[in-house]
Amino acid sequence: MSALTAPKPEATARGRWIDHWAPDDEDFWNATGRRVARRNLAWSIVAEHLGFCVWLLWSIAVINLDKVGIVLDVGQKLWLTTLPNLVGAALRIPYTFGPARFGGRNFTIISALLLLIPCALFVYAINNPDIPFWFLLLIAATTGLGGGNFASSMSNITHFYPTSKQGLPLGLNAAGGNIGVSVTQLTMPPLIVAFGLVAVGWVWMPLVLLAAAGAYFFMDNLRHAATAYTIREMAEISRRPHTIIMSVLYIGTFGSFIGYSFSFGVLIKNQFPEINAAHYIWLGALVGSVARPLGGLLADRLGGAKVTFWNFLAMGIGIVVVWFAVDAGSWAMFLGAFLLVFVTTGLGNGSTYKMIPAIFKHKALEGVDTSDADAVTTALGPARRAAAAAIGISSAVGAFGGVLIQQTFRISLEETKSIAAALVILAGFYAVCVVLTWASYLRKTGPGNVSLADAGV
Repeated sequence: MSALTAPKPEATARGRWIDHWAPDDEDFWNATGRRVARRNLAWSIVAEHLGFCVWLLWSIAVINLDKVGIVLDVGQKLWLTTLPNLVGAALRIPYTFGPARFGGRNFTIISALLLLIPCALFVYAINNPDIPFWFLLLIAATTGLGGGNFASSMSNITHFYPTSKQGLPLGLNAAGGNIGVSVTQLTMPPLIVAFGLVAVGWVWMPLVLLAAAGAYFFMDNLRHAATAYTIREMAEISRRPHTIIMSVLYIGTFGSFIGYSFSFGVLIKNQFPEINAAHYIWLGALVGSVARPLGGLLADRLGGAKVTFWNFLAMGIGIVVVWFAVDAGSWAMFLGAFLLVFVTTGLGNGSTYKMIPAIFKHKALEGVDTSDADAVTTALGPARRAAAAAIGISSAVGAFGGVLIQQTFRISLEETKSIAAALVILAGFYAVCVVLTWASYLRKTGPGNVSLADAGV
């Protein structure tokens, strides 16, 4: 099919539905696909960015609650940052179904408008400081709606891009969301000083409405992707060995990113009480977010498994240095090492998400004559769909991993008054991820092992 005859994506009378979409066809991609994909990616980033901004509201709120008369101990503060993470992780599974069930554009509008709920409840909570702690937890839990946006956004964008070019756009899409963590933590302190803590809830509402309007006017639904996953299908995909392996690896990357992002302010305030946490809390999420598309780009060029392997090694070394800094009481070493760890979480997020569609593509093409375009297209359709589902599953498991990291810090602080024990456990986990990446995707094929090192994975 030539670029001149490639069918153009068109919206039908029932909404912005694209009936023909073949991103792996180079002629189609060059003629029409790239432009449409970029437009959808841009508004996906905006909506996901606001989801993360709302999701992380309580990470900055907890260190300012005493200013409005809400006094909590360190354990309660960590629970207020853990519960949104837990809910966000749980919602990523049903949110993965959203684009397939309703269309990517339609579900982006829905998920954006739902963010108005946690914003409004946050305003209520700050205006009523005498509410019981259980009700405060319930209100904090609703910000998990923002965490669910990631799974729907990533699974939707996966369908728009060729498998060979997904590393960078998925990295940009995720980074646009991840950087919402830093934006919340950077912009909220001066806003709080100027207008009070309640402003943290009000400020996002008009932006949420703008994102929903942008999705309505400028995004598209893909007809071929609009078949809802069945429970049986999701269960089957979740049991596949590579889905399980990548979910574990994603705990190490995204679980670390979101777990550290939620906890960083509390950890600074606890370990170095003389330091104003608000001045530094945003730095970690910023460098981790900026590094994410770089991880995807490196994975596109070098192979996701290679980047992931070396990245986990660097992550383990970084967390050991954080451990030394805590033991030495060195703030400069603590901040520098933790920022290095944040960078590695971003790089690893990008490289692991490059691996997932590449793995499913490689498995789908085993035994297929790659010179037969029709056979390749037929094989890649189910593979792309399975990869999108695996991304949603992995994103949920990764976010649950963030909850485990937060609870590891909480238990370490409550039992030992230090985070040193938690850091030892984390260093050991990253060592396991190094071995798992090598054994599953880098070593030569052995009995029972599938080596994808030569497939660019």
